[in-house]
Amino acid sequence: MTSLTWLGHATVLLDIGGVRVLTDPVLRGRVAFLRRVVPPVPHGACAGADLVLISHLHHDHCDLPSLRSLGPDPQIVAPPGGGDFLRERGFRRVITLRPGESHTAGPVRVTATPAVHDGTRRPFGPRAAAVGYLVAAADTAVYFAGDTALFDGMRKLCHRLDMALVPVWGWGPNLGAGHLDPRSAAEAVARLRPRLAVPVHWGTLFPYGLSPFFGHRLRTPGHDFADAVRARGLGTDVRVLAPGGVMAWRL
Repeated sequence: MTSLTWLGHATVLLDIGGVRVLTDPVLRGRVAFLRRVVPPVPHGACAGADLVLISHLHHDHCDLPSLRSLGPDPQIVAPPGGGDFLRERGFRRVITLRPGESHTAGPVRVTATPAVHDGTRRPFGPRAAAVGYLVAAADTAVYFAGDTALFDGMRKLCHRLDMALVPVWGWGPNLGAGHLDPRSAAEAVARLRPRLAVPVHWGTLFPYGLSPFFGHRLRTPGHDFADAVRARGLGTDVRVLAPGGVMAWRL
């Protein structure tokens, strides 16, 4: 049995092969000028995570206070350019992976994948790459895209993909380059051909004061993505979760 909990934005707690894998943890009520507009992450929800995956160094994906809340020295996998940044801030157990490189934790193998996204830490942070990750154990494979635009190699990432965690929006009224919207996220599903898909990176964070004017950007992207996948007649089962939502599946 494999299970996941979508904790909001790009933060997913994945239990696969008995290993608890946490992606891009943002566990606070606010990050810079963004505030969490859904219920908070329950205290201790991520305690005991065995592996933390950081897709890139943007503040809404690499939140230092959230990382510190996980314990004294979590095991972190980061993209190229992220290792020194994290070590200089007190995190000692950091492994960096380039696309195609892998790290094994018990029965779980994590492989970095390409991502089309500028991962530079702003305003004055280091220039760093952005990656996604394939997380595999036994006969189960899960793809966490991080932040990315479409890229040709998506078709060849995995010959049999059970679950795709697909970003379908962002944290504001508009999207910049290097992101997927509901329609392009449906195209990603067409290329990936996963058995299941969960839309992430929507409905969680928003700039202070703007949510009353752009509330639809918080409410609709995940459902628009599900509609777009269905309209294309793809065989993928889309599960739209609310932040805090849990799902489990068997092969």
